[in-house]
Amino acid sequence: MQTVKMVITGPFSAGKTEFIRSISEIEVVSTDQAITSAAEKEVKSATTVAMDFGRITVDDDLVLYLFGTPGQRRFDFMWEILAEGMLGFVVMVDSAKPETFREAKSILETFRAYAPTPYVVAANKQDHPDAWAADDLRIALRIEEGVKLLPCVAKDKESVKNVLLELLYSILEEMDKQQ
Repeated sequence: MQTVKMVITGPFSAGKTEFIRSISEIEVVSTDQAITSAAEKEVKSATTVAMDFGRITVDDDLVLYLFGTPGQRRFDFMWEILAEGMLGFVVMVDSAKPETFREAKSILETFRAYAPTPYVVAANKQDHPDAWAADDLRIALRIEEGVKLLPCVAKDKESVKNVLLELLYSILEEMDKQQ
C-alpha cells in the first residue's frame, strides 16, 4: 500500500478545514480553537492552531493523507513540521477576498522553499458572487502558466476531488521522471 502525504495550506479562512472535511473518509482530526479577536470572529468562530488531518483511500494500493495547516501567521511554526515528507501541496485562495491574495502568494513561496514538490492552487469559493475568475487570480497572484490553478468550492466533494486528482497526477508525473 502506497501512502501520499498532501498538505493543504493557505491564508486564514480560505477554506482548508472545509476542503478536508468534505472529502475525508474518516472523522477529521482537528485542532480548532475558539477565536477571541472580534475582527476574526466576524469571519468564523474557530481557527486551526496546529493542523487538520483527513484520509482518503483511492484504491487498494493508494491512500492519501491530507494535512491542513493553520492559516494565521502566529501558528506558522507548524508549517515546516507539516511540510516534512509531503509529496505535494494545495494552496487554497479565497477567490472573493482580494485582500488575502498577497498572503496566499507569500504562503505559496514559503511552501515552495520547504520542498520542491508539485503543487496546485485552488481558487476557492467560486460559488460566491464576488469570486474572481481563475484566470484573473492567475494574473493577480503572478502564477506561472505551467502551474495548475483550479476553480474550487470546498464544500463540494466533486470539486475537492478534482483538485486532489490534479495534484495526484502531478505527483505521479514527478515520480515517473525520477525513476
